Amino acid sequence: MPPIFLQWLSLVAMILLQSINGTNSNFPAYSSQLKHLLSMSQIQLNNLAFASDAGKLFGWLSGIAANYLPMWLVLILGSSLGLVGYGVQYLLLIGRVSNLPYGAIFFLAMLAGNSICWINTVCYLVAIRNFPLDGQLVIGLTGSYQGLSAKIYTDIVDVIYPSSNVKRARAYLLLSSILPLIVSVINAPLVRVIKVMKTKRAKDAFIFILVITIATGAFAVMGSIGSTSSLLSPFASAVGMLTLLLAPLLIPLGLGLRHQIKQLAEEKVHIEEINNVSMDKMESGVKLDISEIISESPSESFDLSFSSTSEEFNGEIRESNNGDDRISETNEVISVIEEIGVKVMLRRLNFWLYFFVYLFGVTLALVFFNNLGQIAESRGRSASSLVSLSSSFGFFGRLVPSIVEYFVSRRKYMISRPAFVVALMAPTGAAFFLLLANDTSVLWLYISTAIIGVCSGAITTISVSLTTELFGTKNFGVNHNVLVVNIPIGSLLFGYLAAVVYHKEGNAEGKCFGMECYRKTFSLWGTLCFIGTFLALILYARTRKFYNSQ
Repeated sequence: MPPIFLQWLSLVAMILLQSINGTNSNFPAYSSQLKHLLSMSQIQLNNLAFASDAGKLFGWLSGIAANYLPMWLVLILGSSLGLVGYGVQYLLLIGRVSNLPYGAIFFLAMLAGNSICWINTVCYLVAIRNFPLDGQLVIGLTGSYQGLSAKIYTDIVDVIYPSSNVKRARAYLLLSSILPLIVSVINAPLVRVIKVMKTKRAKDAFIFILVITIATGAFAVMGSIGSTSSLLSPFASAVGMLTLLLAPLLIPLGLGLRHQIKQLAEEKVHIEEINNVSMDKMESGVKLDISEIISESPSESFDLSFSSTSEEFNGEIRESNNGDDRISETNEVISVIEEIGVKVMLRRLNFWLYFFVYLFGVTLALVFFNNLGQIAESRGRSASSLVSLSSSFGFFGRLVPSIVEYFVSRRKYMISRPAFVVALMAPTGAAFFLLLANDTSVLWLYISTAIIGVCSGAITTISVSLTTELFGTKNFGVNHNVLVVNIPIGSLLFGYLAAVVYHKEGNAEGKCFGMECYRKTFSLWGTLCFIGTFLALILYARTRKFYNSQ
């Protein structure tokens, strides 16, 4: 198979892997049932949410493993961790496992959370190595599908158990345990580094996949809005989502078919040229020696028939005038401020500015999403609809930087990612304060959830590129996993404070209803988010010279 086919097939594999990798986003959908079935307090439940994020404390292990093990093995190891972490929790809920202490459940949640890091690391590294000129675009594009995970899992659960809350909670845990492993096993042969190339930007292919991705997100958003979702049955919604997830397969199939047709056409031309040479020699009375014809200009014959693949296998780079998906001559490399390892990175002021910006932005948003189950319950609303809404808008948020990256980079500009982060942090802070509005229709709850989903999703995508530009590509796997250590730290701190306020405002049964349950929490989160906006502004000022020079 031609490398161009394998290269784009790896992108499709990354899309499928990321689409089922956001298993931690399912927590709000089953957290209330978990709390009830295991007789937990709100603080204990928040600690379980923290445990899932605490798995990222050891995410750097996946970066080290990727340096020494083949990608397929790293992928299988990561998904196996999820199988154990979520699987044993599922067995606990159905009564097959009993008498597990709270500490063991905490460890299982942490193990499950760690599994996400392994799949992320594989996808990031394969994207950077297989698409050296478009690595940041591919990372954002494939990573955006992780924002759809909660929506995908919800669609499947709606088909299996449309009404029973207890059975739905069990189904979420079962799917979270087995689905990532199944998809990983299927895609393991495809997620590998293709020794190709620096590829010329495949304009048509990227535009096509962006159109598919936008259509997928639009379908997910429409399915999350109550009045629209009622038009489709759960089964139709699940089938539609599956069809859109598989639609990117058309790209490698189309590129592979075009390659084969062109190769056959070139071979036909070559055979005709040989026949013409033979006829000329016969007409001139020259004795024909077939071995002479075959050996005549062997290098020219090879180049004529296989010009689109020979350079790819040999790792050479040649200019092509016949299509955007060919090998192209380029000296373009990813621009970075400095190439450093984790020990040096921890001594840089830029890292700590970046760390707290992420803490007061993305991490705060994740804590908000972890509490959506209780927030929805306190307002008398369904948690599933809010989870689905946040997932769908998070998808679009993750996609936005990829679209901007593609069209801006084609004009030879470089985006100041810290400035981009500033522009996203401000509306996130405002959304937390919008949640304080007295609204019996909970309209502002839905609007704020959508805003936080879009902005936090976009920052998550930008952070991958920003880590690369600030600290280099060589140690990216470890450096980025060290950055996201702030997620469990923030989850513990912010989640615990939210639980304390909730418990204080709650009734004797530990449940809270009304605006007061989270009023102080939202005020604190909004203030911290604006502090993060200011820190992002400082980071922008410190890196402005670098981005202006590009």
